[in-house]
Amino acid sequence: MSNQILLFDTTLRDGEQALAASLTVKEKLQIAFALERLGVDIIEAGFPVSSPGDFESVRAIAQQIKHARVCGLARALEKDIDACGEALRVAEQFRIHTFIATSEIHVSEKLRKSNDAVLEMAVAAVKHARKYTDDVEFSCEDAGRTHIDYLCRITEAAINAGAKTINIPDTVGYTTPTEFGGIIQTLFNRVPNIDKATISVHCHNDLGLAVANSLAAVEQGARQIECTINGIGERAGNCALEEIAMILQTREDLLGLQTNINSGEISRTSKLVSNLCNMPVQSNKAIVGANAFSHSSGIHQDGVLKAQNTYEIMTPESVGINKNSLNLTSRSGRHVIKHRMHELGYQDDDFDLTRLYDDFLELADKKGQVFDYDLEALVFFDQIKQEETQYELKYLHASAGQSVIPSATVEMRIGQQEIKQVAIGSGPLEAAYNAILNVTGIEAFELVDFKLDSKGEGADALAQVSLIGEYKGRKFNGVGLSTDIVEAGVNALIYVLNNTYLADKIDQQKQQKIAGI
Repeated sequence: MSNQILLFDTTLRDGEQALAASLTVKEKLQIAFALERLGVDIIEAGFPVSSPGDFESVRAIAQQIKHARVCGLARALEKDIDACGEALRVAEQFRIHTFIATSEIHVSEKLRKSNDAVLEMAVAAVKHARKYTDDVEFSCEDAGRTHIDYLCRITEAAINAGAKTINIPDTVGYTTPTEFGGIIQTLFNRVPNIDKATISVHCHNDLGLAVANSLAAVEQGARQIECTINGIGERAGNCALEEIAMILQTREDLLGLQTNINSGEISRTSKLVSNLCNMPVQSNKAIVGANAFSHSSGIHQDGVLKAQNTYEIMTPESVGINKNSLNLTSRSGRHVIKHRMHELGYQDDDFDLTRLYDDFLELADKKGQVFDYDLEALVFFDQIKQEETQYELKYLHASAGQSVIPSATVEMRIGQQEIKQVAIGSGPLEAAYNAILNVTGIEAFELVDFKLDSKGEGADALAQVSLIGEYKGRKFNGVGLSTDIVEAGVNALIYVLNNTYLADKIDQQKQQKIAGI
C-alpha cells in the first residue's frame, strides 16, 4: 500500500457554504492559486449546478489551474453531473464527485426511498459521470451512521460501476476515532474489489474530532483526506488541512506517511482564506493561530532560548511564519522591497513591484517603519481590487469631536464622472457611509455586519475593516485596509459597492440573453 496521502481541499465548496456572503469569481481564483502553490492534490472548486455564479467559478478555476486536479460536486442526478462535465471540460485534468445519502435516517426521512433504489441511483450516477471522465469519486453521505453491511454493499457496487475513489464521510461529526477507524478497517476486510479504488474520508468537526478521525482512517488504509484551510465548513467545520498536513510531516517517524504539501505556504494561505472569507482565526488555533508559536511562561521562554525544540515540535519557519527582522522605511529602495518579498517566498509574478513600492512609500510615510506583515497585506489588498471598478474614492475628509456633529466629505469617481458629497452621521464613519450612499444613489443597500481588526502590532498597526452588505436579497463581503479606521471602512464599502455593480451588470446580461437581445 502506498505511503502517499492525497489531500483533497474543499475550502471553495464545503468551506464556502459556511460563509455569510459568497466569494466572487476573482476571490475564488485567488484561493485556488494559493491552494495550488500549497501543493494540494485535488481542489474541489464548487457545486456547478447550484447557481450560475458557482458554475462560472468552477469553469474559471478549471481553465487556470494547471498542477492540481480540479473537481466539481454533483448529486446523483444527471443534470448535476452534466453541469459538472460542462464546467470542468476546459481543465487539463478533472474529477467529478457525485454523492448520495446512505444512512437509514437520510434514506428514509430525506430521500424517502429504499436502500435498493438508492444503490441503483448511485450506480447510475457513477456510470453517467464516467461518460465525461474516468476520474469519478463517489461519496456515501453520512457514512458514519450508515449500517456497515449496506455501506460495504454500496461501496462494492460503486467501484464496479467505475468509481476510482470512494469517500466515506462522517458528515455530522458523530463518530469517535476508534469507531471511524473500525469502519475503514471493515471496508478493507469485507469489500472484495476495494483494491481497485482509493478510499477517502471527509470528517466534520461537530465533536472536535475531525482531525483525529481522519488520522485514524489513514492508519487503517484510507489514502485521501478531504479537508479545508483553517478547518472552515458547515456547522463546526471540517478537518483542518494545516493540522493534518503538519501531523503527517512532524510524526512521519511514527506514521510513515507523506503528502505533497509545501508547508512553507501554510501561514500565507491561512491568512488569505481568513481575510477573503471574513473568518478570523482564533488565537489558540493549532499551526496558524497567533499564539501557536508564542511562549509566555518564564520556564518555557528559558527553555526555548536554550534549545528551541524544548517547547516547539516544529519551527515557525516550517509553516511560513517569518520574524520581522528588516527595517523598512521610506528611505528603502525598490531592490530592498523586491529582496524582502523573495525572502517571504513570493515570486516576481506574484506582485506588481512598481505598484507595491508606491503603496509601500505611502504607508511608510504614515507609519515610519513597515514590517513583513504590512508588505503581505499590501500585496493582498492590491490583488483583490476590482479590475473593472464603477466606484472609486478620490477624496475623503471626516471630522468628529466633543460638541462637534460628525461629518464627512467625499469625492467619488462614478463611471467617468467625479462627484462630491457632504453628509453627517452619529460618527465619522457613518457620516462617510451616508455620503457615499447618497452620491452613488444606491437604494435597498443594508449593512448587516461590520468587523474591525488590526493587522500588525502597536498603535500604528494597520486597520482592517470587514463588512457584509445586503443588496437585492444577496450578501456581499468587503474588506478595506488603512492606517486610518474611517478610510479602511470606506475602502471596504466601496469594494462591496463595486461587487453589487458587477452583479447588476451580470444580471442585465443574462436578461438580455434570455430576451434574445
